[in-house]
Amino acid sequence: MKNNHPLKTFFFPSLTTGFLLRLAVIAALAVVLFTYVLIPFKINGQSMEPTYQNGRMNFCWRPAYLFSPPGRHDIVAVRFAGRHIMLLKRVVGLEGDTVEFRDGDLFINREKLAEPYVRYPCNWNLAPRTVKKGNIYVVGDNRDVPIHTHDFGQTPIKRVLGAPLW
Repeated sequence: MKNNHPLKTFFFPSLTTGFLLRLAVIAALAVVLFTYVLIPFKINGQSMEPTYQNGRMNFCWRPAYLFSPPGRHDIVAVRFAGRHIMLLKRVVGLEGDTVEFRDGDLFINREKLAEPYVRYPCNWNLAPRTVKKGNIYVVGDNRDVPIHTHDFGQTPIKRVLGAPLW
């Protein structure tokens, strides 16, 4: 008597066209998932420390901002100038906001912004600037480096790929 239990047939098939078809479907789903929905990336740099450590792996959750734009304090993955590079940054300014650094303190619309996630003090100074329509203002959490060595500033919302998964 032949044992044709469905689970046994699914997990231990002989090499048949059915098995190869399932394998092809699983491979195609994995490619779509890890190319368009959950993009794996390695954190390279210290601009988001202590929130995200250099060398760690994470995933960019693409649907995060499918129905609403990023909000203040959100961490976003930003596509960097036409390259296959993502930068993790924190959103501090929204469209129409005035952003300014005074002696290391961040001011949004002339009010000091509380930033409990910033652990390393800085002495940054940056003249006030208004965030343009369709843009956000992003900056890293680690501000213990000179302002000219940091990649930050206004970026179009359309460059935001998503949010880190954790």
